[in-house]
Amino acid sequence: MGDSSPAAYIHMVQYMIEKCLIFNMSKEECMKALSENANINPVITSTVWKELVKTNKEFFETYERKHTKNESMSEDETDKMIQKIISDSPDD
Repeated sequence: MGDSSPAAYIHMVQYMIEKCLIFNMSKEECMKALSENANINPVITSTVWKELVKTNKEFFETYERKHTKNESMSEDETDKMIQKIISDSPDD
């Protein structure tokens, strides 16, 4: 990541959370995956996730309803998806 400002870091975390959403991960799965695979503190992921929920309340209400109906990804699937997210992450 070329720009090491706090805003750029938060933007990168948001980008990775959005990818987790595409892969239908729960907040907890996303926090764990980003912690283990991208070395992002779960508190940071949780904070950014909460801000996304505040600004996109309707989306997250729908997402949570749909997510509770689906099975979670296996840990191996989660690790593979996060590695793909990391490799596809844009350099800011």
